[in-house]
Amino acid sequence: MTEPETIETTRWGVVIFPGSNCDKDALDAVGRICGQKATPVWHRDIDLEEFDGIILPGGFSYGDYLRAGAIARFAEVMESVIEFAGHGGLVIGICNGFQVLAETRLLPGALMRNKDLRFICREVNLRVERSDTPFTNMIETGRVIKLPIAHNEGSFYLPPKQLEELESNRQVLFRYCDPNGNITAESNPNGSLNNIAGIVNRQGNVLGMMPHPERRCDPLLGDPDGFDLFGSAIDYINRN
Repeated sequence: MTEPETIETTRWGVVIFPGSNCDKDALDAVGRICGQKATPVWHRDIDLEEFDGIILPGGFSYGDYLRAGAIARFAEVMESVIEFAGHGGLVIGICNGFQVLAETRLLPGALMRNKDLRFICREVNLRVERSDTPFTNMIETGRVIKLPIAHNEGSFYLPPKQLEELESNRQVLFRYCDPNGNITAESNPNGSLNNIAGIVNRQGNVLGMMPHPERRCDPLLGDPDGFDLFGSAIDYINRN
């Protein structure tokens, strides 16, 4: 857990869809724990100009009808999120939020049913693949962090050619691994291709990840490995 070097307060909007259930966790992580201004944003709100960063939290937006994130993609707020990201604003999609970002095509790929077709809720190890992004500038490359997952559709998929492009462009930020950082089939909880747990867009300002950093920010809950992710984003905003 590393404190950001800068102390200016950043402004974060946490989007709430019908069926979101991790919005309070995200608001608490960025607000109380990280000391920033965190504001709930209803799915019908369209004005995001006051914010420095946007979080799409986990949950079951619109009951996951059709498929996870498919209906949330058409919420009024999402056009503003797309515009916000297009102007370089930081966007973090966690679990269901990652699924929504994939549906909007802000991020490539699809999140499919877990390999064993069962809901998974447990802690996993993640290897950080890059430390030169807005979300990982306080986390060294190769570091293993531990975060919880809780999902039914978390298996990341891309067709082979696009997957190769994703890897070539260094868009993979987190991979499921063992405690020593080894990428193994046994450490892959859901069947994601290449053990992918989190990716960024080509520009590097949009992050989607299945594990929940907001649930590992408070030291009372264990090693606060999620704090450094939010701390990195806060530091990046203050430096730019």
